[in-house]
Amino acid sequence: MLKSFDIYNQNNILKIIVALNLLLVGTGSLLYTNRLITKLENREEHYIQLYAKTIAYLVDPKHFDSGDLTFVTSEILEANNTVPAIYVDPNNQIAKPLNITFPDGLSDNEKEQFLRDKIADMRKRHTPLVVDIGNGVRGLVYYDNSKLLRQLTYFPYALLTILTALGFLAYLAFSSSRRAEQNRVWVGLAKETAHQLGTPMSSLMAWVEYMRSDPDQYDESVTDEIEKDVRRLETITSRFSSIGSIPTLKEENITDVVEQFTDYLSKRISTKVKMSLTNQLPAGQTVDINKLLFEWVIENICKNAVDAMKGVGELRLNMLSLPHQQIAIDITDTGKGIPKASMQKVFTPGFSTKKRGWGLGLTLAKRIVEEYHNGRLFVKSSEVGKGTTFRIVLNADKQQKAVEPQPSAKEA
Repeated sequence: MLKSFDIYNQNNILKIIVALNLLLVGTGSLLYTNRLITKLENREEHYIQLYAKTIAYLVDPKHFDSGDLTFVTSEILEANNTVPAIYVDPNNQIAKPLNITFPDGLSDNEKEQFLRDKIADMRKRHTPLVVDIGNGVRGLVYYDNSKLLRQLTYFPYALLTILTALGFLAYLAFSSSRRAEQNRVWVGLAKETAHQLGTPMSSLMAWVEYMRSDPDQYDESVTDEIEKDVRRLETITSRFSSIGSIPTLKEENITDVVEQFTDYLSKRISTKVKMSLTNQLPAGQTVDINKLLFEWVIENICKNAVDAMKGVGELRLNMLSLPHQQIAIDITDTGKGIPKASMQKVFTPGFSTKKRGWGLGLTLAKRIVEEYHNGRLFVKSSEVGKGTTFRIVLNADKQQKAVEPQPSAKEA
């Protein structure tokens, strides 16, 4: 039974997830920025209050007479509890550092060296402030950015990185959604085509039965071939009906599947193409496949090869065992080959060197092999003017009995 596989709905979910993430990042950014702004506003208000209080002391002479300058040390100097600073006196001696946190377990000499290293770092970021003591004697104050200022400095870059990443994810989601919508159109078209084929096929089967009812007038061999083609149309209809659904895989004798299909196909391609099949697999080798879809893969590759040879040449299929419990099917033609510049494009939807066709055959084949059968389809080799070999790699059934390979070669 085929299960529905709606990639469009999955991409809607992806778009919702991306939108929610963008909303969360935007909301978080606003809250965080507002918190930082509030802190800065409070700090600036506090500094302005200190500035006003200092002016009041300078204007009122009684504070100088009383010598009460306690607030200068207790409020103005100690108000800075965030900005790291180090004062170096005129003798190059380090005075009491401000807002410097030492690592645990340092000796006095190690603390001295730690402060010297800090001063070197501070000098790189800020020009030290000169303290004029008088009589031409000067000290220096080295300082660094506060933690809050560092957060503000790096915050825009962090936010830009996050938004860029989310924007990229959104782009992927929307691009995927657009492709998914296109896929829905193709799936709908395929299913409608299958539906429309149903009526004429029923009519054709009725005509076949009518012809069989009068064997004297109609050649039975012709009637049998017509019936095979009608059955083939039914198979194609089933393929189109299954597009957009996850196929059910079944254990199949891979040799029988390929041999039966190549027998059918060889009678329906150009008579000037010599088609052969070589089998190097163990007898009875089975693989989990969807027969209808896998035959479609073989058909697409073979027809593509016949077109590449312009209906004249050799088409060779070779089945062989690979290490790690895998099998390979090589399909080789003697056509015009694939230029290196086009090697990466052969499986791209719409790529075609033919005047007719939509360039979907190899794309569908690759999707069937890799997405539905967990295998691989690739160009094994190609040489311009000599031909191309496509390789299909599938996982063989692990329960396969140990039997000796029985090589055989057959002209289809």
